[in-house]
Amino acid sequence: MKTRLLGGIAALVVAIIGTVMLVFYVQGADKRALANTETQDVYVIQKEIPSGTPTAKFGDSVIKKAVPKSAVAADSVTSLSDLGSKVSSIEFMPGEQLLASRMVDPNSLAGPGRVEVPTGLQEVTVKLPIERVVGGHLAAGDTVGMMLSFKADDKANVPDQTSFTFNKVLVTAVQDSSGAISDNSGSASQTGGGSLNSNKASGQSGGYLVTVARSAVDVQKIVYAAEFGAIYLSKEPSDALVGATGVIDRGSVFK
Repeated sequence: MKTRLLGGIAALVVAIIGTVMLVFYVQGADKRALANTETQDVYVIQKEIPSGTPTAKFGDSVIKKAVPKSAVAADSVTSLSDLGSKVSSIEFMPGEQLLASRMVDPNSLAGPGRVEVPTGLQEVTVKLPIERVVGGHLAAGDTVGMMLSFKADDKANVPDQTSFTFNKVLVTAVQDSSGAISDNSGSASQTGGGSLNSNKASGQSGGYLVTVARSAVDVQKIVYAAEFGAIYLSKEPSDALVGATGVIDRGSVFK
């Protein structure tokens, strides 16, 4: 009995050692492959980055990796601080090197206070009061969550409902009630609007105009909510956790 037990323990120890060795071998595969190759550390895309995303919001979407020098692009980024406040002019896909030539001043994309609309999406503008636009602290290039609410329909026996309908929606422009576009730096624009939060008196009396980029189907839903319901925006950066529970009513709130 003892012999069998000792044999079983020995076999388990051997299996554990083998597993650990295999893990270390796999982890070192990339290093061995590059052992005799001259490399350079550059930033590589890990997660999709939408067009118009500021450098400060890249987060874990980029990672610094050793790449063979022969494969390094001429304008690959080696330091994010070199990019300053620039934004992506294209949609970056996983596996690509982050290129300085694809990063531009936010005002150069589509005029002051605007960012380029990603391919395939449409723009739609909604007019909202200050309490529905994160207190007015929004700028072109931000991403927001959109919550749509509708009052009860007693005839159809439908209660008041709210849904966190869209996540990570790109804001392409922000304006005060006069239509003056705010710039991304927070300084006054040529039209006199300045940053979205720079003229709260105007915003509180006339509301704010927020333009977002979304698919045609989603644009329909946003317009419907603007016409017959209510829209709230949350500031939702790329690293924000998403965990909405679907459509809720009063009963759901108190569960």
